[in-house]
Amino acid sequence: MNSHISLNWLKQMAFETSVNGHRLVVDADESVGGSNRGPRPKPLLLVALAGCTAMDVVSILEKMRVKPDGFSVEVDGELTDEHPKVYKSLHVTYRFNGKDLPIDKLEKAINLSQEKYCGVSAMLSKASALSFAIVVED
Repeated sequence: MNSHISLNWLKQMAFETSVNGHRLVVDADESVGGSNRGPRPKPLLLVALAGCTAMDVVSILEKMRVKPDGFSVEVDGELTDEHPKVYKSLHVTYRFNGKDLPIDKLEKAINLSQEKYCGVSAMLSKASALSFAIVVED
């Protein structure tokens, strides 16, 4: 399976694309000639990582019959100082809300996502140090 996107210049530093039928504009900050009409490209990598692993974890936990009351994923990326600025490290925090959540099943779901299913994680871990933490709150 191959993927293809087309990115069309709007003006200044703004570009528009369609991803799975959803319109998306990327742009730069005003300080570098943009007009702040959309997100920057690099943070979208963090969104892709969070979304990919979160969907895996929800799917796996459903199969394990584990139902958290709430779930969120945070990704922190540390950029290099030199150009090209790339994420030298990425840290994923999985936040679960609920009572009596089995930590062993949460860890298993996350490990399966990180090691087997999440293609974004697999790809980014080849270029950046990738770590994660689990936070469970009642």
